[in-house]
Amino acid sequence: MYHHSGSAVQQGAGSATGVLEPATAGSETILFQRCTWCATTMYHRLLCPACQGGDLRTERSEGMGTVRHTTVVHRNTPAARNVSLIEMAEGFVVRGRVMGPLIGIHSGDRVRLSTAKDPVRGEPVFQLLDEPFRAWH
Repeated sequence: MYHHSGSAVQQGAGSATGVLEPATAGSETILFQRCTWCATTMYHRLLCPACQGGDLRTERSEGMGTVRHTTVVHRNTPAARNVSLIEMAEGFVVRGRVMGPLIGIHSGDRVRLSTAKDPVRGEPVFQLLDEPFRAWH
C-alpha cells in the first residue's frame, strides 16, 4: 500500500512503514526499513523476512534502482500500462510503473523515482535513466 503524505512520517521501531513522501520541494522519496539485527532491507513489513526480528529502523531511499521484471497490463485500464518490480539501490524491491514506451522498458534498465504518481493505483512512478536504444543494436 502506498500513501502520499505532505508531512514527515515518524515511525517507531517494529512498526510497518513504506511510504512515498516529499523529501524537498519537487521530489519524492520512498521510506523503507532495515533490520537492526541482520541489516536486511525490506519494504513495508512487520517482521524481518531473514531473521524474523521486529526491531526495524526506518530509512530514506535515494530513489535509484534497476528494473528486475516488467510486464504490460491491459486489464481494468483504458490503455495498456506497465507494472514493474524495481530493485532499489538499498536492496529492497518495490512494485511501480516506469514511464516511457512500453516496448522500451526491459529488465536491467536503470531508473530513478519520479515526482509523478500513478493517478489510478497511487504506486510510485519511475523514469528511465538511459534512453532505450535497444532497437538499434
